Amino acid sequence: MLRLLISFLMLFSVTLFTHGASIKAVQVYTDDILLDLIKENKHLSQVVIDECQLVQDIEARATISEKPAFQFLWGDMLAYGVCIKKDIPLGLHYMREAADQGLPEALEQLGRYYHVGKFMQVDMRQAIIFLKEAASLQNLNAQIRLAEIYNEGNGSPLDFPELYAQLHHSVTDDKKIHRKISILLSDLAEKMPTRVVDMAKQGKY
Repeated sequence: MLRLLISFLMLFSVTLFTHGASIKAVQVYTDDILLDLIKENKHLSQVVIDECQLVQDIEARATISEKPAFQFLWGDMLAYGVCIKKDIPLGLHYMREAADQGLPEALEQLGRYYHVGKFMQVDMRQAIIFLKEAASLQNLNAQIRLAEIYNEGNGSPLDFPELYAQLHHSVTDDKKIHRKISILLSDLAEKMPTRVVDMAKQGKY
């Protein structure tokens, strides 16, 4: 009942007065707003900007409502100790919960962590598993990292055409990223027969 009351109160932007000081309550994030913040990697900084007022609501939406975007945010808050006591294992648990529900950003992040050895030992097999799933959900960061991994000699050549097709049809207005994708595609194409590359360009994988 207390959690429901807190969530209800947070839905409105009101001005509170404590010891003569004016404190403006922050409106609860909607799923869409939070997803946009996550995609721009601004979710943790927004929690800090909002002076940690939504911690209880975020926890409730992650642990009780089991919303994947909030599980991801709560996991990051725990792993990095943002507004709460740091707990890396529990943070990773909630990141996995979000990944299990198919949140592309959670899948990409876990794949990246396994790739670079963040919070865990490097495990290329696990990195590829998570990144492949995120890439199939059109996560561009996962597609780029996976191409880098394949071009370094890892992964199965049987998976190259599918990733080539994904990257070839990706869209970005960032010129630096566009150039990077072009280089990755060129390197990946060298590892496949020309006819396979042509089929991938046509989206037949």
